[in-house]
Amino acid sequence: MHDTVDVALDVNGTQRTLSIEPRETLAEVLRERLALTGTKVSCDAQVCGACTVLVDGLAVSACTYLAVDADGRGVRTVEGLATDRELAPIQQAFIDHAGFQCGFCTPGMLMAATALLAEDPSPTREAVIHGMEGNLCRCTGYAHIIDAVLAASGTGAQREGEPAA
Repeated sequence: MHDTVDVALDVNGTQRTLSIEPRETLAEVLRERLALTGTKVSCDAQVCGACTVLVDGLAVSACTYLAVDADGRGVRTVEGLATDRELAPIQQAFIDHAGFQCGFCTPGMLMAATALLAEDPSPTREAVIHGMEGNLCRCTGYAHIIDAVLAASGTGAQREGEPAA
């Protein structure tokens, strides 16, 4: 039996107190203990972004972030984006602009974009590219993801070389 510690987390606006092993990652706690499986795990090395969640509003890689380090903090997952059964603007923009294909990376992309837009509500295309570079996608080629983030920001979603509508 391993030693455990108690942690208090505010997960998507709900207070949770859990007894966990100090070595457990935030991704493990979210997925296995709280059944919040929108947080994906792929690389286990903080390079793909599939596990991105927000801790006190900052994007973190939940696959390497220890859950004990989130004690007393606010954690927001992709399940916490929609409110009152209404999609968040970034979620709707990903649908409207086909910002996903297989969907595996989409939760992490949505969370990274949420953090980006909170920090810079009107980013340029270049700022979106830079802000999303820690999140990898093998399907889309990124153009639709960038368009979706720009659309959610209200700055427009035209592609390079296309005239504004």
